[in-house]
Amino acid sequence: MVCENEKIMALLPYALTRPFLFGLDPEQAHDLTLGAIAALQNTPAQCLWQQTRVSDPVTVAGLRFPNRLGLAAGLDKNGRCIDGLGALGFGFIEVGTVTPLAQSGNPKPRIFRLVEHRALINRLGFNNEGLAAFIANVRRSRSFRAAGGVLGLNIGKNAATPIERATDDYLTCLDGVYPHADYVTVNISSPNTKNLRALQSDEALDGLLGALQARREALRQTHGRQVPMFLKIAPDLDETQIQVIAATLLRHGIDGVIATNTTLSREAVTGHAHAGEAGGLSGAPVLEASNRVIRTLRQALGAGYPIIGVGGVMSGADARAKLDAGADLVQIYTGFIYGGPPLVTEAARAMAAARS
Repeated sequence: MVCENEKIMALLPYALTRPFLFGLDPEQAHDLTLGAIAALQNTPAQCLWQQTRVSDPVTVAGLRFPNRLGLAAGLDKNGRCIDGLGALGFGFIEVGTVTPLAQSGNPKPRIFRLVEHRALINRLGFNNEGLAAFIANVRRSRSFRAAGGVLGLNIGKNAATPIERATDDYLTCLDGVYPHADYVTVNISSPNTKNLRALQSDEALDGLLGALQARREALRQTHGRQVPMFLKIAPDLDETQIQVIAATLLRHGIDGVIATNTTLSREAVTGHAHAGEAGGLSGAPVLEASNRVIRTLRQALGAGYPIIGVGGVMSGADARAKLDAGADLVQIYTGFIYGGPPLVTEAARAMAAARS
């Protein structure tokens, strides 16, 4: 598709569209945007938002990423917009979290903007259409991966599944997504599914990762390909907990770690009207907490172990700070909501410049 990006994007600067979107309920704005992208991706109208991808190739976990910037899971839970979002210039896209069965998530309202803090609080609760619909959407995507983009599929457990049977849900999801993923992320760190973060504890994590690694080996033999597996962890972990997680990752041969998910802390937003809302806080207030976890992981895991940094990236400088903390790749989500498409190019360029 040929597209005069600079001219077209100049007609639709995000600075003009953001006030309209921010005038809507956050979840309504989210659904409206994704609906439009899903309908218009892979059509000539995709030129309205398409951007030239920054070239900054790097190999991590055996995968060749065209640049170091990715979109974090949670924005496109059902994998409906892979090609449309990929057209913004991301080197990799992660979609999900998907659960075996469809579920509606927590009651609305469940997303809150804290604009003066450049932050969000969400308690969505893994709302998604279920594994079968997710896989069908992933299989329909084509242009992003054809252009070299890397696709991660993020898996979780249903809210109704007892925590002692959580492994069953993760295994079901791994079986389903494995043939279609460039990498798989195991999400045990959302604060919005009851008891989920308990899976980060020593014994529970050891059992879960052992079962997943055994199943992955069987899937490797069946499908004739090795798919890297990452673990996504929370920012609200102390140094001892991080050390235990690092040791468990190495013991089970897990390929990498994503640090971090949203935080339960409200210290940075004390006094805000929404500070008391339940859910995970994301955006600028999470930057340093996430970077602290990344630094500790890098020290514990050593050079060369893949780390994807996410949390609080609102600028190119923030993306570079993630690399300085020890990340190999960086993801954005809330920063993209606030900064729009220009942040994709800014962050990717900043990280490319850091290597020159």
